[in-house]
Amino acid sequence: MMPFCKRLALLIFIAVVIYFSLYEHVPEQSAPARFVKIDRFGELVDNWHGPWACIYDSKTGLVWENKSDDESIHDALWTYSWQQQQYGVENGGDCYFELDRCDTADLIRRANNEASCGIDQWRLPSAVELRSIVNPSPKAGQASIYNDFFPHTKRGDYWSSEHERVLTGVYKHLGHGAVAIDFISGEQRVIPYRNAAFVRLVSRPDKKLTRKLEQALKAKQR
Repeated sequence: MMPFCKRLALLIFIAVVIYFSLYEHVPEQSAPARFVKIDRFGELVDNWHGPWACIYDSKTGLVWENKSDDESIHDALWTYSWQQQQYGVENGGDCYFELDRCDTADLIRRANNEASCGIDQWRLPSAVELRSIVNPSPKAGQASIYNDFFPHTKRGDYWSSEHERVLTGVYKHLGHGAVAIDFISGEQRVIPYRNAAFVRLVSRPDKKLTRKLEQALKAKQR
């Protein structure tokens, strides 16, 4: 018969294994403390209410565009070729708000004119910024992101601002492309400018919005 101490140690080991297999990856539980919803007028929205147009990430200090399903410029289904200034390919994506299809410069221009959430300095995020909102353990079938705060996110490539990267493999003949983050695996890869990928814009809050956010975060910590 196994000694009592060994049996106790075995039971503790089994309990620890079960605990971590069930609860090791629960990033969604920390999301309410990390993220703050913002409506299109720049007013804060309670975690469990809506609608909201932007999401503030207290971990990075960034404000993210929220995606929708209303056929506006923020609709999650729209795709864009990568184009900025003299780089990229114009009008290679699909949307309803442009006469000649869509590229990343089109979305940035329209978002800044709209000034959603009171912000008119929207831009493409860096690869590091995009990966900061990757959730490595999403619910089955969902994109690798904190879906309670970033609904409508598609399982696919999202453009970053990083460009003029050398293409390899089957795309080698196209020369250069831009970095995208895959919101299935959470990994980054270089794809051709002409590819129709998704976009989530990012910015920094202005002073007025920053004060509101600081007050809201302090209230959460009480």
